[in-house]
Amino acid sequence: MVDKLSAPRELLAAQKLANITDTKVRIPIIGIRLGLDFLVGLIPGIGDFLMVLVSLRIVALAKRMNVPAELRAVMYRHIAIDFLLGLIPFVGDVIDIFYKSNQKNVRIIEKWWVSNNYQTIQKNSKAAVSEWQLKN
Repeated sequence: MVDKLSAPRELLAAQKLANITDTKVRIPIIGIRLGLDFLVGLIPGIGDFLMVLVSLRIVALAKRMNVPAELRAVMYRHIAIDFLLGLIPFVGDVIDIFYKSNQKNVRIIEKWWVSNNYQTIQKNSKAAVSEWQLKN
């Protein structure tokens, strides 16, 4: 019997927020991905502050999932770096293109969740492969 396992709603919500803020739009030809963090960050001061609030939402979702405080501290550090760099005129806007703190923070949550559910994920994967082999 395979245990039913799917990503928690909080993780899915954090992934969605990170996508919207960091990588939603791909610039053709050069392939760079941008999100609301870059666009809203162009508004001096206020834009960076608004994006911090969105980033803190991702950390709140992590806390609801019981992500350890040490990992959340790393997430806060990513947010602080992104905010402080974003305050530098022009340079901060360019850095926002490449320093995607929300994506980094979601990867922390994903790695933590997978490591905590590794056995079930492995068991489900093996069962799915066996089922596929039987059908083919």
